[in-house]
Amino acid sequence: MMDAIRKVAIVGAGLVGRGWAIVFARAGHDVTIYDGSADIRAAVLDKIRASLADMQGAGLVDAVDAVMRRLNVVDTLEGAVADADYIQESVLEVRDIKEAVCLEIDRAMRPDAVVGSSSSGIPASAFTGSCANRRRFLVAHPVNPPHLIPLVELVPAPWTDAEAVAWLRVQMEAVGQAAVIVRKEVEGFVLNRLQGALLNEAWALLEEGVASTADIDLTVSHGLGYRWSFMGPFETIDLNAPGGIADYARRLGPLYHSIALARRDPAPWSEGLVAKAEEARREKLSASQLAERSAWRDRNLMALAAHKRSTGV
Repeated sequence: MMDAIRKVAIVGAGLVGRGWAIVFARAGHDVTIYDGSADIRAAVLDKIRASLADMQGAGLVDAVDAVMRRLNVVDTLEGAVADADYIQESVLEVRDIKEAVCLEIDRAMRPDAVVGSSSSGIPASAFTGSCANRRRFLVAHPVNPPHLIPLVELVPAPWTDAEAVAWLRVQMEAVGQAAVIVRKEVEGFVLNRLQGALLNEAWALLEEGVASTADIDLTVSHGLGYRWSFMGPFETIDLNAPGGIADYARRLGPLYHSIALARRDPAPWSEGLVAKAEEARREKLSASQLAERSAWRDRNLMALAAHKRSTGV
């Protein structure tokens, strides 16, 4: 049986890597951070401190300085990973880059360490096959930003040790993440396949003139999203019919089947359609306001996280 995490290494200190650093340091672990860019290394602690200050204001962190003391930035990848129990790789979502970085991690890591990759769609089997310790590698795909949205998808390669997967699920849950195991390497894993189904239908409804971008967004933010913030699709329909999920399927299954038949030949997102959505979005929010609106999103995610924590949802 593997021991609990003591030391964590973060490889790649962009937005996702910084979020992971907060997740583990907030939970009391010592975290060593490395990025190939000297400029990113120089700025990462200030950016993390700013995020922690916002979280403290939302009641999600008690003592910023205590968390910061657990963080250390180093100048070499080897210096980050050599003594780590767990290594979270968060470099660019490019197969060749991930493969090169994972090979470098492989040469420097302890053989009993576990490596999780923040890949949103590239399976571990595509970039870890040449690693000597490949049985210790898997995808650990977060939702961005991971310090505010707790879900993480654990996706093993065919050769990943089952023990490593089970161990990482326990460790992720111990630091406050909600871990799910994806049993097969499918394109997009689970989260992006579900999100993709909704996005494809949203684009189709826009193209057909059924509804505007604003009204489609409103349908989710003030309709589906209310329940989905604390219930999944199966629990939702289980509670939406007097006799539960089987009753719901009998009542509405034919409707959903008919809808699915109408979408059997999905079209790509055309340039014209994307331009239409872009024009509609920029009328509501200029490109110069995107960063400000992203900060607004994060503040609302913090408020939601605080509410879910207080209610136990």
